[in-house]
Amino acid sequence: MKLVYTGKTKDVFALDNGNYLLRFKDDCTGKDGVFDPGENSVGLQIEGIGKANLETSIKFFEILKEAGVKTHYVSADLDNVTMEVLPATVFGHGLEVICRLKATGSFIRRYGEYIEDGTPIEGGYVETTFKNDALGDPLLNTYHALALKLATPEEIKTIEDYSFRINDALKAFWATCGVTLVDFKLEFGRLSDGTIVLADEISPDTSRLWDSKTHEKLDKDRFRRDLGGVEEAYAEIMRRLEEHLK
Repeated sequence: MKLVYTGKTKDVFALDNGNYLLRFKDDCTGKDGVFDPGENSVGLQIEGIGKANLETSIKFFEILKEAGVKTHYVSADLDNVTMEVLPATVFGHGLEVICRLKATGSFIRRYGEYIEDGTPIEGGYVETTFKNDALGDPLLNTYHALALKLATPEEIKTIEDYSFRINDALKAFWATCGVTLVDFKLEFGRLSDGTIVLADEISPDTSRLWDSKTHEKLDKDRFRRDLGGVEEAYAEIMRRLEEHLK
């Protein structure tokens, strides 16, 4: 086993069988000892959060398997706080698929002239962007992907199909927690045989989540909009998740 990457919240090891091992850590992004999901550096440790995040990932991968979505997940070891995953090659230099159930965030910044913040998007909505902070994560449509030879028409169709399946499955799960799923990000990749898989974890950190009754924001928007109570909101989401993981 060889360490190949050290991340803010996980370390990645290459295994002898060709797969990768992710070791979840208790490190959290923040500053001066204060939890802050909007920061890009580790600011503190919260005992047990690595295991909690791993348990959450396992639950979501189980849900997606039932929905017929192929993922890179192989197995997990809760005692050692690790997850084994298949090696998947990203499309181009990395693409993000964003599933939206309500109009908010960058969608409103682009189209706020036509729709109000928080308006439900009937049938859901999927968009793809390049992962490029310097360019502002530009939108990528089907014609872009084909012209740049990033994906075949069949691969694009599979990614869209999986995205809507994931959308429906996660929306239903979060509803049982009294939480409205607003939007979330996904990353897909190819296995060595060309199979398309979800190649990233799904967690509260990659989702917008609102309380179903009060519409209180329980996600990173508390940081982005300077609403305060970031750590409390995160703790509330983890509490609701833990109730459903028992």
